[in-house]
Amino acid sequence: MRLGVLDVGSNTVHLLVVDAHRGGHPTPMMSDKVELRLAEHLDPSGALTLTGAQALVRAVQRARATAAEAGCADLLAFATSALRDATNSVAVLAEVRERTGVALEILPGPDEARYTFLAVRRWYGWSAGRLLVLDIGGGSLELAAGLDELPAVAESLPLGAGRLTREWFRSDPPPRTEIDRLREHLDDQLAPVARSLRVAGAPDLAVGTSKTFRSLARLTGAAPSGAGPRARRVLTHVGLRQLSAFITRMSSGDLSELDGVSPSRAHQLVAGALVAEAAMRALDVVQLELCPWALREGVILRRLDTLDGMAQTDRSAQDALSGLGCLTSYEARCTG
Repeated sequence: MRLGVLDVGSNTVHLLVVDAHRGGHPTPMMSDKVELRLAEHLDPSGALTLTGAQALVRAVQRARATAAEAGCADLLAFATSALRDATNSVAVLAEVRERTGVALEILPGPDEARYTFLAVRRWYGWSAGRLLVLDIGGGSLELAAGLDELPAVAESLPLGAGRLTREWFRSDPPPRTEIDRLREHLDDQLAPVARSLRVAGAPDLAVGTSKTFRSLARLTGAAPSGAGPRARRVLTHVGLRQLSAFITRMSSGDLSELDGVSPSRAHQLVAGALVAEAAMRALDVVQLELCPWALREGVILRRLDTLDGMAQTDRSAQDALSGLGCLTSYEARCTG
């Protein structure tokens, strides 16, 4: 069947269309992105501005039309950090539904970590053993660890690359004092979470997902995107520390010229590098494997698991991962 997943994040509204069936490998058919930077459309009170809400409506209308043209049997639509933080998110979601017919669901941070963990587990399989998964978004950092498909620990912190850039840096490039203050803040925020994750046991494999990790890995010598998703890519803590010392002295304009850095995200690369470095340091991770699957693939995989009565076979795990109302309603239709 053909499925569409609409991910409304802090930076982009991203539609992914795949052909997939339960037990099979989801095959990407098309991808469509609109750069909105919703998190930058929050006013001082934390509400999404009228301009931001109107841009979101247009982006969702476009995504729905594209999914229909592609022949999607279902469209799973969710929003992460930017709308999760907006003080008027309920009103914005109601407006989006009225204007587009798409029922966006707010995905809680821990559930975002769980879906991403599921995708990574399916990519590497059981032979990977105990996993530790890190994902840096625009607004939040997700961390999860465990031996099964449902992580033993799933955490979300407001340490996204875009958020940190807006809140901690006042100039471009940031001065050493701002960088040092942010490093101290990251260490303070990550210390208690690191203790929780250690309860899950030492990982056999540490994995990073997201555009931020891919860009950092590319800058430290990993294979380019043209090498395909199955090319092995790693990011070492030593390489990241060396890279951070280099890029913290560069302006976003200069960073945008580097291979593997998107011009639209260059301004938040320094903050992304600092949170990646801090997370690896706090968790004693010397190397991360880069996984091409993340949140969107996790949503697709869980949706496929609900087919043909599958939802009844593992209800406790399904409930723990049912952060999306669209998945819950589909399960209700399946089980009748």
